[in-house]
Amino acid sequence: MPLVTPELLRLLRTPEGLKALAAAAEVTGGEPLAAASALRARGFGAELSAAALTQASLRARAAMKFGPDAAGMFFTRAGLEQATRAVVADRRAARLAAAGVETLADLGCGLGSDALAAARHGITVHAVDADPVTAALAAANAEAAGLAGRITVECADATSVPVERYDAVFADPARRQAGRGRVFDPKAYSPSWDFIAGLPGRTPRTVLKLAPGIDHALLPPGAEGEWVSVGGDLVEAAFWCGPLAEVPRRATLLGPDAGLTGAGDTVAGVGPVGAWIYDPDPAVVRSHLVAEFATSIGGRLADPEIAYVYTDDPVDTPFARRLGVTEMLPFSLKRLRALLRERGVGVLEIRKRGSALVPDQLRKDLRLSGPNTAGLVLTRVEGAPVALLTTSAM
Repeated sequence: MPLVTPELLRLLRTPEGLKALAAAAEVTGGEPLAAASALRARGFGAELSAAALTQASLRARAAMKFGPDAAGMFFTRAGLEQATRAVVADRRAARLAAAGVETLADLGCGLGSDALAAARHGITVHAVDADPVTAALAAANAEAAGLAGRITVECADATSVPVERYDAVFADPARRQAGRGRVFDPKAYSPSWDFIAGLPGRTPRTVLKLAPGIDHALLPPGAEGEWVSVGGDLVEAAFWCGPLAEVPRRATLLGPDAGLTGAGDTVAGVGPVGAWIYDPDPAVVRSHLVAEFATSIGGRLADPEIAYVYTDDPVDTPFARRLGVTEMLPFSLKRLRALLRERGVGVLEIRKRGSALVPDQLRKDLRLSGPNTAGLVLTRVEGAPVALLTTSAM
């Protein structure tokens, strides 16, 4: 894909560029050379054709994050990968508006997803990004959405923003580095973690968007840690600071639109494997709310270190996938292979926690054959490795 430049963005926003974007939308998804030829046959130059086709392709991919709004937005591949999903940004903006936030500094605004959501909830946003192309794209997206009156975009270093002037601060530090890809150590964030961690002391109503694997020990005193999943995919952690904090820990599931809260220090009961096993949503696991989840369904753990929950009777819950346990045996490749052969299992869905086995290699070693499908959970019970045969997930 060709790189987006400020010049190309300006070209795409001219009447000729808009015509090229409309034409590209008609042919995107087909063979690239044929699509490029089709646009040039309509009289568009090679540079404009390539830029329009790039945007059409990115817009098609962005529809999963942004819905119909994606059709009028401008993207880069990296920006799209890092952008907040619209449903997550909208929920966050609604919570900020409900807390009385009227002005917001958005540090590291990226393509503007969170700024757009905040503006739609009546908040005036000052959005900042250090990359000039990204800032230009965010400004273009604000204008395309008809929200330029509520959003100002500046290309600047986030550390230069006088955040004390705003009701609240939203910060999304860059977690990728050129040539290295994704970074996991907060010390490698940009702006630095020291700057990010200091924001609540300057503007108490601060929200930090962070990687889901963030260490709980970094949660500022009194802040709320929220882990968010969409359709079962864990997408982010957010630290809500100062007056915005409502509970110590929160697991938010969007899709079923459910939330689980707690202190994150509850100890779950431990007992035998039951007739039903629950694989909690990753937001529940990452927020350290497995014990609270177990309590909510009257469940128990079979091993205090493993985040599988068991009940004797089925319980409907949005916070986990439920499987029926049909067989439990101490793990033995030979015994498991014989049992699956006896039951004619040719397709095996494997889940694991507390096991070092590699599912793809295990499937090969089991030499599966037959018309039937089954589930297999590799885990531990009282420290010992076990294999649980299960029904399909519910």
